[in-house]
Amino acid sequence: MTLRIGVDTGGTFTDVCALDEQTGRLYVRKVSSTPDDPGRAIVTGVSQLLDEIGGRDLGDVGYFAHGTTVGTNALLTERGARTGLLTTAGFRDLLELGRGRRPSLYDLQADKPAALVPRDLRLEVDERVRHDGRVERPLDEEQVRALARELREQNVEAVAVCFLYSFVDPAHERTAERILTEELPGVHVSVSSAVLPEFREYERLSTVVVNAYLGPVVARYLAKLRTRLGELGLRATPHVTQSNGGIIPFETAERMPSRMVLSGPSTGVVGAAEIARAAGYPDIITFDVGGTSSDVSLVQDGVPKSSSGTEIDGRPVRAPMLDIHTVGAGGGSIAWIDAGGALKVGPGSAGADPGPACYGRGTEPTVTDANVVLRVLNPEYLLDGQMKIDAEAARRAVSTVAGPLGMDVLDAAQGIVRVITANMARAIRVISVQRGYDPRDYVLVPFGGAGPLHAVRLARELGMRTVLVPETPGAQCAAGLLMTDIRADFLRTRISPPDETTVAGVFAELEAEAMAWLAAENVPAERRRVERFAEMRYAGQNHELPVPVPEGEITADTVVQLTKRFAAEHERMYGYSSAEDEVQVVTFRLRAIGEVSRAELHRAPLGDADASAAIRATREVYLPESGGFTECPVYDRRLLEPGHRVDGPAVVEQMDTTTLLLPGDVAVVDELSNLVVTVGR
Repeated sequence: MTLRIGVDTGGTFTDVCALDEQTGRLYVRKVSSTPDDPGRAIVTGVSQLLDEIGGRDLGDVGYFAHGTTVGTNALLTERGARTGLLTTAGFRDLLELGRGRRPSLYDLQADKPAALVPRDLRLEVDERVRHDGRVERPLDEEQVRALARELREQNVEAVAVCFLYSFVDPAHERTAERILTEELPGVHVSVSSAVLPEFREYERLSTVVVNAYLGPVVARYLAKLRTRLGELGLRATPHVTQSNGGIIPFETAERMPSRMVLSGPSTGVVGAAEIARAAGYPDIITFDVGGTSSDVSLVQDGVPKSSSGTEIDGRPVRAPMLDIHTVGAGGGSIAWIDAGGALKVGPGSAGADPGPACYGRGTEPTVTDANVVLRVLNPEYLLDGQMKIDAEAARRAVSTVAGPLGMDVLDAAQGIVRVITANMARAIRVISVQRGYDPRDYVLVPFGGAGPLHAVRLARELGMRTVLVPETPGAQCAAGLLMTDIRADFLRTRISPPDETTVAGVFAELEAEAMAWLAAENVPAERRRVERFAEMRYAGQNHELPVPVPEGEITADTVVQLTKRFAAEHERMYGYSSAEDEVQVVTFRLRAIGEVSRAELHRAPLGDADASAAIRATREVYLPESGGFTECPVYDRRLLEPGHRVDGPAVVEQMDTTTLLLPGDVAVVDELSNLVVTVGR
């Protein structure tokens, strides 16, 4: 078995990558997504790719990994399971009360999202644990049984359990879980002490409710896909991506769907970090543009920035994840005119069905249509001829906004590109400037079907000097699945000063849990490693900063180093630190990593700079930077070899994406077959 396959399901396309470990060759296939049944597109794409390779089947696959947005989409569209909730008496309405903040301070008509559990399915249990772990009121087990029967009569598919201070003492939740499992066979049960053993009651409650709400949906999807793949001959254990960028087996993921809300984009970041580091660029900003959204993330010293949680559609989800910021700005984003007569783009998207007008079914103007009108995109076909393009339909669609704006179609199309570029730049500033990082110090790494199309204009907007386009950017998330490890995060809240005994003791407990998990996942001892972090703050602060814990045995010197690292991080983030204020460790985190065999990056010697043999056509492209229509050479990316140089303006086409170079840009193919662009001024 020599094939390794990665599959990423997006809103518009499903990408499939296969690596032949014997030859080192990478194969890529894109097929239209099937939102009604995402597994159908996966099976189609995998089958087509295996046919392309020739004489291979799923029995030849030794590794299969998948990134999915099934859970995220179910949450955004509120199509999860019918869910019940058990809480400590008096806390029934916390799910709706939240923290009492207005979602939009100056919008008097702004609505908070509806609670995922209706009030009649939120039931109170007579129990109480104090903040120090002391049991004030023991759990009434008979009451839990009665409530379980009540939920059974309500036909719930899932139940979440969140008791006060269960992160200190989980005994009551574990007992409730046992009773619910006995009384409600086949119902998904999630308890907060297992999903998120961390303080902050509302966030813990919201997360365990999301986990329960998505549990049956994700479990059904993964079980069905696992069965389909097995029937087609797959013998390898299929894995799925988590939000933290690591992979876990399907069966493990079914129990923790809340850790998969960023499953799709996370592997693209991991893969881009690996590729850029190997190319000599450890500090990058990733820029993933699909059909529906743009996902941006910052990588420092080759390591993607992490976060302990996010908010999706107004609902907090606390789970270890890569720090990825998402905006509704993709190739399928729809252009429209607001009440004030201004041109807007997104967040609404044409998606896969009907898709952009140029695909032959949609009628609304999208970013893809604008690029077809401008002839930046091939006006005849995409995907190496697999998808025909209707340029006239794109022009008709863009004219629906051009007319009301009093503009011609070309200016309106360029206006759509300018607006979407501004939206993308704003997203990058969120994860860079607003967090103390200057984007000019980083290399932009675009991927996704539309990332390279907009990269150089975005780089100019942000003052970035270098753009690195990977070899297969349109399928980078799928390719990233071939470069990621098995990973799980373990955490424990214990608010205390950073003393040697406490720090060493808590991390010893977490490491024991991590090693047991890695052993259960059959990870060999020599491939196991852990990373430790302490979330720290000054006493009285309400938010913490994650600080890496030095490797090796934890000693008094380790604690001194940890405190110094916290002060430096606080200085970077907020502009000051304090030697007088008391420092606290709030949450201890340990990341368990099982290293897997991964796709190797193949280097080739640099050759001649003359890339003229890779030119397959010329095309008039509308470039305001050149004053209008400009004749541009169109290069075939497959024919570009290490050492080749391409001067802008030019277009580089490949099966999975199109790269635009503006006047003054210079691109060189490096020894890893990346396109490294020096951005003109």
